[in-house]
Amino acid sequence: MKYLLVLSVVLMPFISKATNGDQTLADEIEEFDATELIQHHIADSHDFHLFDYNGDSYSLPLPIILWTKNGLVTFMSSEFKHDEDASVVVEKNGQEFVRYHGNIYYADAFASKVEGEHFEAPSVMDFSQRPVNFSITKNVFSLILSVILIFVLFNAVAKSYKKNDGAPKGLTGFLEPLVIFVRDEIAIPNIGEKKHGKFMPYLLTVFFLIWVNNLFGLIPFFPFSANLTGNIAFTFTMATITFLITIFSGNKNYWGHIFNTPGVPLWLAPIMIPVEIMGMFTKPIALMIRLFANITAGHIIILSLVSLIFIFKSVFISPVSGAFVLFMSALEILVAALQAYVFTLLSALFIGQAVEEGHH
Repeated sequence: MKYLLVLSVVLMPFISKATNGDQTLADEIEEFDATELIQHHIADSHDFHLFDYNGDSYSLPLPIILWTKNGLVTFMSSEFKHDEDASVVVEKNGQEFVRYHGNIYYADAFASKVEGEHFEAPSVMDFSQRPVNFSITKNVFSLILSVILIFVLFNAVAKSYKKNDGAPKGLTGFLEPLVIFVRDEIAIPNIGEKKHGKFMPYLLTVFFLIWVNNLFGLIPFFPFSANLTGNIAFTFTMATITFLITIFSGNKNYWGHIFNTPGVPLWLAPIMIPVEIMGMFTKPIALMIRLFANITAGHIIILSLVSLIFIFKSVFISPVSGAFVLFMSALEILVAALQAYVFTLLSALFIGQAVEEGHH
């Protein structure tokens, strides 16, 4: 927390202010839209929205990095003035860009895709309509921050072991039981005593990376809070890594069960082989969806409960909503650890099935 506080103070001068001209606050009061609020908080974006005050929006901008028709273009997201509806055009390197619902397009290409109130989004791979986007979004920033935090923590633990001759003290005393838990309750039972050591670095990385980012997304008023583990691109990547480790670690027994399932008559092979191959892919898909859906659902429920206060506009709703939010937040802290455990457990189970020796 000390390092995070220092980082926040250092970044304070870079906080951008998006003004709304001479509009009065009364002009900006609109009907509360709970759906827009929820989608804004669970979606990725190019800046960290901090707060609104007196009609002005304050945010922490992040770098925009684009590979365009004219080469590399970089600038800060504050140049879009916290606008998501393509009304602000940014000109760089002889090109104009607009941002619409979190995506960046060439201004002329965007204009050609707008028909009245309807916008026909171009294909993600259509680079004539939109540049290749390598920007540091808040999910990417949160990922980098969590990786640095985990590295600092375990580096401190390693130094502590060397200094105290392997005796756990302080932070080491807290992390050591977690490492032993992953080894003794996840890795060894599912992979085996002889082969678990090879996969322990990956399983520990998965467990702590997911757990830390789950907690980051739950900290209220934390300036770097992001819904990283509720982003399906992140869960897809983690599940893909598990899938690749599984198939490349698979032994002849594993592949034999897929292409020559024991105890199955030969005439059923044309049916069983496609089913087994489909099973190879449905396992990581289930792994991906489970983490994404559980974390996103938790955020949506909490934000929905908060929104009830503004929907009913009644002082009597506030204590009821607040109590349920407090309960759900406490439950989400448990879910944060549980989902890290489940993802790691299933990854170990799939890997264990791939390296298991045949029984005779």
